[in-house]
Amino acid sequence: MTPIPIFFLAVLIVMALWAIMAYAIWQWGPVLRSRTVWCQLMKKRARILALQKEALFFPFYAGLGVIDIKECSLSKGRAPKCHKECLQRL
Repeated sequence: MTPIPIFFLAVLIVMALWAIMAYAIWQWGPVLRSRTVWCQLMKKRARILALQKEALFFPFYAGLGVIDIKECSLSKGRAPKCHKECLQRL
C-alpha cells in the first residue's frame, strides 16, 4: 500500500476550502432578505423584503448594504411608503 502523494492531498485541501468559501458566499451573500424595521412615517414596526448587495459603508469597511426595498408589510400591494426612511435605518 502506497502513501497518498502530498500533491493529491494538497489538491483535496484546496478543493475543500473552495467548497467552504462557495457555501459561505451562497449563504451570506447578496440576496433578498426578510428584515424588521421601525417605520418613521406610520410609527409601527414593518416587515420588509430588502435587496442586499455589496456596498461601501466607510472607506475602511466593505460589506453588504440594503439598496432597495421590494415589499413592505405596512403597504400591501402598493409601493413602500417609507422607502427612504426604512433604508436609512437598515
